[in-house]
Amino acid sequence: MKTIIIYSSWHHNNTEKIAEAMADVLKAKAVKTKDADISELAEYDLLGFGSGIYAMRADKKLIELINKIPLDWQKNAFVFTTSGMGTDFSKSLEKLLIKRRITVIGRFDCKGFETWGPFKLKGGINKGKPDETDILNAKAFARELLAMVE
Repeated sequence: MKTIIIYSSWHHNNTEKIAEAMADVLKAKAVKTKDADISELAEYDLLGFGSGIYAMRADKKLIELINKIPLDWQKNAFVFTTSGMGTDFSKSLEKLLIKRRITVIGRFDCKGFETWGPFKLKGGINKGKPDETDILNAKAFARELLAMVE
């Protein structure tokens, strides 16, 4: 199974850490959104999309990329996010993919170190996140994905 993970990770590289952990388990190619080529995605069986959350939403460039996916692709995908809040932000990515007729087989969210806005005044929140437990959880999630598609 050929897998690619496209991710947006700024500021503290929280999402990049999670993307790399998943890519390791899935033997996937991990690519930053700015380097992703929509035409290249057609070659892959499983697509992963991840983003840090910026001002309560996923990265604009990742959203733009997802919105370019042809409606006739029959692909499986998974989504993941990191954020200061750690809540279910991946649902928004899932909804975008469903609109593109992509089957979302899993979602993963975790907290990340955050220094945006008012959090900067306090020196940030979630220092050290994602931590080793988060990385292990991301790898376990990736193994679950493998079990679903193999």
